[in-house]
Amino acid sequence: MARAKLKNSPSESNSHVKTVPPATAEDVRGVSPLLPARRMGSLGSDVGQRPHAEDFSMDSSFSQVQVEFYVNENTFKERLKLFFIKNQRSSLRIRLFNFSLKLLTCLLYIVRVLLDNPEEGIGCWECEKQNYTLFNQSTKINWSHIFWVDRKLPLWAVQVSIALISFLETMLLIYLSYKGNIWEQIFRISFILEMINTVPFIITIFWPPLRNLFIPVFLNCWLAKYALENMINDLHRAIQRTQSAMFNQVLILICTLLCLVFTGTCGIQHLERAGEKLSLFKSFYFCIVTFSTVGYGDVTPKIWPSQLLVVIMICVALVVLPLQFEELVYLWMERQKSGGNYSRHRAQTEKHVVLCVSSLKIDLLMDFLNEFYAHPRLQDYYVVILCPTEMDIQVRRVLQIPLWSQRVIYLQGSALKDQDLMRAKMDNGEACFILSSRNEVDRTAADHQTILRAWAVKDFAPNCPLYVQILKPENKFHVKFADHVVCEEECKYAMLALNCVCPATSTLITLLVHTSRGQEGQESPEQWQRMYGRCSGNEVYHIRMGDSKFFMEYEGKSFTYAAFHAHKKYGVCLIGIRREENKSILLNPGPRHIMAASDTCFYINITKEENSAFIFKQEEKQKKKGFAGRGTYDGPSRLPVHSIIASMGTVAMDLQNTECRPTNSSKLALPAENGSGNRRPSIAPVLELADTSSLLPCDLLSDQSEDEMTQSDEEGSAVVEYVKGYPPNSPYIGSSPTLCHLLPEKAPFCCLRLDKGCKHNSFEDAKAYGFKNKLIIVSAETAGNGLYNFIVPLRAYYRSRKELNPIVLLLDNKQVLLCKHHFLEAICCFPMVYYMEGTIDNLDSLLQCGIIYADNLVVVDKESTMSAEEDYMADAKTIVNVQTMFRLFPSLSIITELTHPSNMRFMQFRAKDSYSLALSKLEKKERENGSNLAFMFRLPFAAGRVFSISMLDTLLYQSFVKDYMITITRLLLGLDTTPGSGYLCAMKITEDDLWIRTYGRLFQKLCSSSAEIPIGIYRTESHMFATSEPHDIRAQSQISINVEDCEDTKDVKEHWGIKTGHHRNSCSSDQSEHPLLRRKSMQWARRLSRKGNKHSGKTAEWISQQRLSLYRRSERQELSELVKNRMKHLGLPTTGYDEMNDHQNTLSYVLINPPPDTRLELNDIVYLIRSDPLAHVANDGHSRKSSCSNKLGPCNPETRDETQL
Repeated sequence: MARAKLKNSPSESNSHVKTVPPATAEDVRGVSPLLPARRMGSLGSDVGQRPHAEDFSMDSSFSQVQVEFYVNENTFKERLKLFFIKNQRSSLRIRLFNFSLKLLTCLLYIVRVLLDNPEEGIGCWECEKQNYTLFNQSTKINWSHIFWVDRKLPLWAVQVSIALISFLETMLLIYLSYKGNIWEQIFRISFILEMINTVPFIITIFWPPLRNLFIPVFLNCWLAKYALENMINDLHRAIQRTQSAMFNQVLILICTLLCLVFTGTCGIQHLERAGEKLSLFKSFYFCIVTFSTVGYGDVTPKIWPSQLLVVIMICVALVVLPLQFEELVYLWMERQKSGGNYSRHRAQTEKHVVLCVSSLKIDLLMDFLNEFYAHPRLQDYYVVILCPTEMDIQVRRVLQIPLWSQRVIYLQGSALKDQDLMRAKMDNGEACFILSSRNEVDRTAADHQTILRAWAVKDFAPNCPLYVQILKPENKFHVKFADHVVCEEECKYAMLALNCVCPATSTLITLLVHTSRGQEGQESPEQWQRMYGRCSGNEVYHIRMGDSKFFMEYEGKSFTYAAFHAHKKYGVCLIGIRREENKSILLNPGPRHIMAASDTCFYINITKEENSAFIFKQEEKQKKKGFAGRGTYDGPSRLPVHSIIASMGTVAMDLQNTECRPTNSSKLALPAENGSGNRRPSIAPVLELADTSSLLPCDLLSDQSEDEMTQSDEEGSAVVEYVKGYPPNSPYIGSSPTLCHLLPEKAPFCCLRLDKGCKHNSFEDAKAYGFKNKLIIVSAETAGNGLYNFIVPLRAYYRSRKELNPIVLLLDNKQVLLCKHHFLEAICCFPMVYYMEGTIDNLDSLLQCGIIYADNLVVVDKESTMSAEEDYMADAKTIVNVQTMFRLFPSLSIITELTHPSNMRFMQFRAKDSYSLALSKLEKKERENGSNLAFMFRLPFAAGRVFSISMLDTLLYQSFVKDYMITITRLLLGLDTTPGSGYLCAMKITEDDLWIRTYGRLFQKLCSSSAEIPIGIYRTESHMFATSEPHDIRAQSQISINVEDCEDTKDVKEHWGIKTGHHRNSCSSDQSEHPLLRRKSMQWARRLSRKGNKHSGKTAEWISQQRLSLYRRSERQELSELVKNRMKHLGLPTTGYDEMNDHQNTLSYVLINPPPDTRLELNDIVYLIRSDPLAHVANDGHSRKSSCSNKLGPCNPETRDETQL
């Protein structure tokens, strides 16, 4: 009851007054502990004693009492102090008024000097004036000119009024600031100067003869300087902002110089009244010449008082100015370290973005600047870097380059301080990029710092768009509020997983998210470099269909029809759309999607449509002849024949003499009037609207069911049937649910261990399991949550069961693994996923996990080695270990993640490879030309064998201009699954598919048969690498010895011919079958050396090459024996070890959206975006049989084969 009465008391409306309501006995007994002790008196001292409570008088002790607070501020002195000192705004006004008074007194002094004329006579007020000009010829000083001046009455009145006001104000401030020591106030320099300039004027009021007395009013300039300093401080307090100390120090220095010059000018001019009578301007000239140490000597003081004043002024300047300059230099050096401020005026008139990082490295800075300023509309933006560490030497040198010094502003500060965010003008920024420090040993701690920075920025500037980079997927949900978030480990593991089934996916994505004009490598003599560099300029762009010339004419048509014809006509690749009413992006929604004018189209092209010009003259001429144009490309990859493709509703054909194959001619015979005997096979047209009888968006599901039924029939009940569903356990919050192949029941944790048997099975190595598909081995340091994103894309529902590869996780740290039971709980539902403890530098671990049965080995960068004392040495151990595996297992595809992209030149290193040296020169040349992708021509990167997560930093930077890039990348990587959106897969071109001949015809074939959209080609070419000079290429790549003059080599030569017949480009064969090979080879070399007179130059070169080949074979034989001995020691069979299957004489590269007339070559792998198989399950169940019967033949509109990798 007492609490209720206190809440309802009407006196609470007054913040300074509180009332105590009367209480009853019940209140005292029941709720007395809630009452204040002082108010209750003895009751508060012992609230538990009831007799004390009953002794109180109800009339005297419980009457209502009004209590006032802060009564000490009601005194007259406190109110004055509040107005003059404490209150910031009123104090600022007072100081501004005082500053104005001091400037006015100085101005009045100048007026008095200009009106003064000593020749009219000098003397006291109302006294007889005397002319002292006759005495100037003598050497004596006329002191009357110094003590007396001519002051007019109005001027005197004004000066007296100002002096009186200043005196009263000074005395009032002395009274208010008095703290017990009056002498401290009196002996202050400001008080002494004030008394000198005000008291004499007040005395002249009562003693008129002294009104012409000289008073050094010009000393008020020092009081004006002091008032200005206080005014600046009050100004900062009043508007709640802090100006830089550099500004204050510069202001103090300038004011000190002005005061010295003004004091010297006025003093010398007055004292020289008794000498040469210098004018005010000549005195000013003399002071400037003297203080600047020039000293012309044309104007000099003549009498000793003025000379003494000059000495005093020079001494003061020598003491004061060096101290001021020292402070200024110190502040300047500190400003250089901290970066100063980004002015409010610039923030309001210019556009800027803020980059927040823990530590700024030169690679990170250049990647950001090159990618950010690659966009034309961002050229006028400024970049403000906010970093808590001091700028290092390399960054300082780069930021001094004129290109960046005018655009980039470095501020040393923390994003957790509002003062530093205010310095960066975060609330006016167009965006804020918050990047994590991936080189930290503790990546979780780095994420925690990033999260706090994001929270601080969101709290300070809630309207500033946030672009956040996070390292660990489990920390992603903390920054879910950000506009764009890129999780490094999610993207990394998904990309590495897709690299195993779609080769070089990492290179494909990296090229897509880098800004380039496609001019790299155009001056190279190598055709593959020119084509690869040209296609690397393709990026993802967007445009509204109603505003597009590319796609406007396909309104009301199917998506597949629009994609094919836009590619045929303009060379652009339409990959996805977004409905106006739906914000979800759909990749290849399929032929059932009808294009609308309000759709946003996403397409791949060299440049966006707004920057493209359209030339139709040549096409119109060809149309007049009855043929369609052959496309917009006219490059080196164009076919030597004309590609004639008919319009909609007709058959596409080529006019060359490619015959239809006899085996299928009866099925796909062309009409007689078309002359089918000398025409190449036809391809079905792409329909404007979907035809359910000819398309099978769900053929993948039916194929899988057939595969599963077949396997079950063959193997009986021993085969474990898989189910499709969503993983029941996610290792972290925020993972996107994906429909996957799952086990009907979770596997026990003991069965997940590959190298140890359990009560459920006794298998202890990969060979014992009898896997039908090749293994995928992942070498990681710990069982991090990111590995979950490696497994999910490889177990997605759209992959056929017979294509599922077993996954083996080779983990380093056993202690960390034991703590990751929730991770095992998350992966135990996936089929054929195992783990074991081991490292890649341990040969036994590699052999036990089944490396000889693996197609791909993924080496993930270790967190513990990401930081090193020497820059770029963090990858040393990984590179050397991978090089060892490359030598031991040449046929193994090793996909390596590096910390620094520049280290990729050491992958698969060959010291005497002149081709690699040529590529190194090409890389330097492209870097000098300003390319953002100078490393793209390195063979490991082009082939997708090496990857660095820092390459994906540009994904976050591009999102500032293309807000859809993160979404599209996640859809391509399989991290997100949107209903109706397609997925990335690959198809291999076999000999049976070469009848299609060109990429444009393949585009039509896929669109018409299976509604798939090709986006690029992964091409592998045979190449002969030179060891030292270009003319050694032939000998380098050919190991078989062909010597007709030596009869002793016939039988051995036959064996080698058999061996090398299967692998034309391989540098390998099984030397273990010929133990005398090396000895006989030496005999051949000696015999050849005796016959060197016939062909001395060529023979010597040939012999040296053969010696090198024999040396390499001997080294490989030793490595082969080492591996086989270890396998025998571990009890593993050696039959599966293919030690000599080397792929060193091939190079691979990615062609993104190549021209339609690009020739298809054998073993090309085509990247496809396949439509969602579950998008129309209910509608298309009746059409599966007819669609599944069509296969990828030369003359039939059909669906393609299963993906071959």
